[in-house]
Amino acid sequence: MTVSETAIVRGEEELFARTAHLFAAADEVACAANDLNTWAASRRQHTSEQHGAVRVRKIYRPGVLLDPGTVAHLRDRERHGADIRLTTDEINETIIIDRRLVILAGDVVDGVRSYSVLTRPELVQGVSSLFEAAWRGARPLAGYSAEFAELRLLAPKILDMLASGSKDETAARTLDLGVRTYRRKVAELMSALGATSRFQAGVRARELGLV
Repeated sequence: MTVSETAIVRGEEELFARTAHLFAAADEVACAANDLNTWAASRRQHTSEQHGAVRVRKIYRPGVLLDPGTVAHLRDRERHGADIRLTTDEINETIIIDRRLVILAGDVVDGVRSYSVLTRPELVQGVSSLFEAAWRGARPLAGYSAEFAELRLLAPKILDMLASGSKDETAARTLDLGVRTYRRKVAELMSALGATSRFQAGVRARELGLV
């Protein structure tokens, strides 16, 4: 089944029903996502590593490092040949297959996400250029993961403090941290979650299943 130059599909089941054969035959797959939930069906059913893609590159936001299970999954993907990097920059959630087809993740409406599937060469080239720029500015998983070890341990406790509305002084004392250290860790957590406020950090944490 071929995909027209531009198609809008709703839900991952429809998306991968239309593109599974492309994943199966792929020589190169590039993926950018805020977390592992965006492309859950591709991870569950049609991962490029399983189909032997020659080159698999993935970019995620640092928030994926806050969950030990996710970290284990990413390391397993690396062992299977995927090249994984992390970026604190905003990214367009995208999959690029063989530099010939682009899948762009859209908004979630009534619990269902929409996707744009593009094959028009100039559009694919434009999205590919954005991905390459993000890739060059991203950092390898291994180095980032080591830096996040302490924050990963503290994250659930900090999120509990934020959810309870505790003052910084009280939260710091509870966690046996200095106030300045606590505030720095909160800032690091917000950055990892891509949040601009403590409230938004709580929302993102719930989306990631951290609380």
